[in-house]
Amino acid sequence: MSDSKAKHRFGPMAEPWRMLLFLLLAQLLVAFVGRSIGPLGVLIGEDLTLTKSQIGMLPAALFFGQMVAAVPAGMLTDKYGSRKLLMAAAFCVGIGFLVMTFIGHFAAVLFFVALGGLGYGSMHPITNKGIIYWFSNKQRGTAMGIKQTGVTAGAALAGLILLPLGAEYGWRPVLLGACVLLLLSGVLSYFLYRDPPEQTQSASQESLGSFYKSMFKLMKNKALMLVSLSAFGLSGSQMCLNTYIVLYAHEKLGISLFLSGILLVISEVSGSLGRIAWGMISDFLFNSNRIIILIIITILTAISSLTVAFTSDASFGVMVPIVVVFGFSISGFNGIWMNLATEIVPREQSGISSGVSLTFGSIGVVLIPPIYGLLVDQTGSFASGWLFITILMVIVFMMLSYLSIKNKAETAKRG
Repeated sequence: MSDSKAKHRFGPMAEPWRMLLFLLLAQLLVAFVGRSIGPLGVLIGEDLTLTKSQIGMLPAALFFGQMVAAVPAGMLTDKYGSRKLLMAAAFCVGIGFLVMTFIGHFAAVLFFVALGGLGYGSMHPITNKGIIYWFSNKQRGTAMGIKQTGVTAGAALAGLILLPLGAEYGWRPVLLGACVLLLLSGVLSYFLYRDPPEQTQSASQESLGSFYKSMFKLMKNKALMLVSLSAFGLSGSQMCLNTYIVLYAHEKLGISLFLSGILLVISEVSGSLGRIAWGMISDFLFNSNRIIILIIITILTAISSLTVAFTSDASFGVMVPIVVVFGFSISGFNGIWMNLATEIVPREQSGISSGVSLTFGSIGVVLIPPIYGLLVDQTGSFASGWLFITILMVIVFMMLSYLSIKNKAETAKRG
């Protein structure tokens, strides 16, 4: 169906943007609770007497849950639409983390964080599907960028709100309150969000066996695999910035812990702005060409990590512009990635496609930061870790360049 006919069926032009508001709210509050593991990790560690290694396992558990959920969530979204699953994902995260606030045993805490990760990972294909069906190709980059700001904004708000409140009143009641807010938002989204008519009518009715056939067929899609492998490097590098910028600024540069934490917030806020800006740049300046935007992001990330690698003595003021560019690029790529992963397959498979690609991104998040940390431990220098990211970006650049050349060749053949 053409975009003009789709718009006609969707009713008023404002309706897609109203639905986007609910998708953004769901993404933001799920991240607000799920990504609270990062800033609250130090308080949870003190409460449960955890080692630094154990504290690092908390976000790993969250993203392990995301990795497990990504593809099944895509299948369910293709079959049932986004509306029902928005509430299901919110309840999965909310209940998992709520139960965790009553537990004092580390293994049980990890289990319920991973359970919450199932809902956290499910929210991406669920909300991506809504964007694909509500918006035309010319609007999706902007819409996806806005929706994806919910992730970085939620993480930034967790640092700005939950950490100081947790230090004052304890992490358990504060996180419990955030979970209740998330559960209420899940109910709200169920009653106020609507799947577009076209998505409802085209909902997949395939069996589980047919689903796995579709998934493995997608994994033979060379373009999707190149995008997903690129996301492996980009997602893992993003988590390295989020995980180690505070330690690097505090231990290596001697910046106070408070200002080091502010650098993390700056990187997240810059990433939120990047998700909107890159989407708009893609839509309005590059005719919705997502690949070239990812290439630009990769180059900026490589330059930023290389700059940090050779920065041995810098003040907070000097680090701010570096972190702004770093965060704007590596924390701002997600919307473009989600657009590309869903647009290179038929719309009916966009849920599974985003789930497959998200699985690769999640593996990167689980594996790459520990490798970064191991390099720093072995060499005694953060420079090796930042150079590792630079090397990853060179590899990603080569994959995306090949994909761009391949697409141009195929377009020329069809022309």
